[in-house]
Amino acid sequence: MAESAPPPPAPRKYDSPTRRRRAGETRERIVTSGCRLLQSSSVRDWRVLTIRGVAERAGVNERTVYRHFGNERGLRDAVMHRLERSAGIDLEGMGLDDVASVAARIVAHVSSYPLPSKPPLDPTLADANLRQRQALFGALDGWTQGWPETDRTCVAALLDVLWSVATYERLVADWSMEHGQAVTAVTWAIGLITEAVRQNRRPGA
Repeated sequence: MAESAPPPPAPRKYDSPTRRRRAGETRERIVTSGCRLLQSSSVRDWRVLTIRGVAERAGVNERTVYRHFGNERGLRDAVMHRLERSAGIDLEGMGLDDVASVAARIVAHVSSYPLPSKPPLDPTLADANLRQRQALFGALDGWTQGWPETDRTCVAALLDVLWSVATYERLVADWSMEHGQAVTAVTWAIGLITEAVRQNRRPGA
């Protein structure tokens, strides 16, 4: 009777603590590389954040990036979460009293990126902008005597932002507001600022 063949060797275990650790390190290196790529452009310009670009910077092949993140959207989401965590921005469970501090962290984070380049305004629009700013400063003159110029500029700039075309467009396009609702929101916020000015409450006080 023929002897039975020895059992085949057990398959090598693919998963192991060492393999998981290396995979985690590779994932972290890819995400870090994505964050660093973004530092060279405007915070809103993510065109540089591609699978190929991140793979080259991280020193891995593109298949490795796909294996960890699935696609470019998965990679970008991971980078966004890393940026929020690094900036101390926690949107989960944010309360009303947290909004100001979160806003400060967001602005501080955005300030670390270069400003986007803007095409020059049409001369007529540039002149209109200048006249609007001058009018805002003029409206503040009777109420802000003795204020530091930085505080006067803060108030004028905020009022300018609130009545800008960009603010209206974002309320209507991004927040799906009707025209009347957008106008109400803008004038309500302007009313809060003007009332603070009347009460001599400075931004820097």
